[in-house]
Parts: sequence; structure tokens; C-alpha cells
Amino acid sequence: MVVALSASSALAQNARRTGRETNANRKARIARQIADTYTHRWEVAGGGGWLRFRSGEINQKNSEIAFWMNTTYYFNRNLGLTGELRGDYGNAKIQNYNQFASLVGRPQISEYPFLAGPTYRFRLRQKTALSAFVLGGTAIGKFDGDLHDHTAADLGLWPSTSARPAFSLGGSLDLNLYPNLAFRITPSYTATTFGGTVENNAGFEMGVVYRFGRQK
Repeated sequence: MVVALSASSALAQNARRTGRETNANRKARIARQIADTYTHRWEVAGGGGWLRFRSGEINQKNSEIAFWMNTTYYFNRNLGLTGELRGDYGNAKIQNYNQFASLVGRPQISEYPFLAGPTYRFRLRQKTALSAFVLGGTAIGKFDGDLHDHTAADLGLWPSTSARPAFSLGGSLDLNLYPNLAFRITPSYTATTFGGTVENNAGFEMGVVYRFGRQK
């Protein structure tokens, strides 16, 4: 009887010790994977998106499809510097009472922001990461390429320009597939100044992130 109780107690102690060791090993493995994921020096990313954009002061907002690509250099696990190129493409909504509206329909327009600024990762987990960014720079606008000999002013569109101030802020959710590969979802706000005033544009981006290089 005593022998049986002693054996049972020893087995229970061994089971608890094994459980503690297994839990410690699991935590150590997760910590290693987090370190492996967020000590990459570089990220390159790209994909598609959607934007709501106002093409002129009195025009309705139109929906645009977008592409984006960026590169981020990380100084440490949290803080990085991002450079980004975007392209947005849509069809302007011209007011019905405009005398030229029936002649041009919904003309094609496009914008190309070139932006740079800080990115900060504030939540680093094994499977997910949350980050925020503030980017500023310039944007090219093309609003008169599909107007059939009319001008942008005739249709109430912003004038085409090669460089106007622009900035953007937002946050990203990274879903880590591997330590060096993730899927990113980014809701964002973008301000452009094609008409000499601030145009407020909201949208989102989705795409793939590839990480490489190592921080020393």
C-alpha cells in the first residue's frame, strides 16, 4: 500500500515537472519566433486597394482602385522609416448640370502619391503585429487625359499637376504566415491638395509583406 502511494506521488510529481518543462519550452519557442520575425532589418510590401476621392470642388466622390508598394528600414524592432509609392485610378463623377457632362461621360482620372515617414510597431505577437504610420510627400494628378478636347476647368475637375503636397496616416494589421512573410491589411486616410485646398480621402490597402536582412 505504502509502495503504491509512493509510486503514485512520484508519478504525479513527474507529470507536473514535465508539464512545467513543456510550458517553458513552448514559451521559449514563441519568444524565439517573435525575435526571428521582428529583427529583420528590411520589409518590402505591395498590393492593391480602394480609395474614395473627390475629383473637383463641386463633384461627387468617386471610388478608385489602387496599387501600392513600399519599403521600410527598421532601426529596431519597433521604429522604422517607410518610403511608399501609390497609384489610384477611377472615373470622375461630373455634375449632371454641367454643359459638357453628356459629352465626356465619366472621364478617367488618376493620382500618384510619393510619400515617406515613420512607421511604429506597437504590438508584436507571434501571429500578428499592429503598427501605425505618418507619411508626407507629394502627389501627381492627371485629370485632363480623357476630356475630348475640353479642359479640366470645363468639367469642374482639379487641374492636372506634377507635384502637390500630400500626406497620409493609418494603421496596419500584419497576419504572419512565416517569420519573413505576412499578409497586411491597412485602413488609411490620405489628404491631397490638388485644388489648393485639402481633399480628405479614405480607403484601405491589402497585400503581402516580405522581410529580410538582420538587425545587428
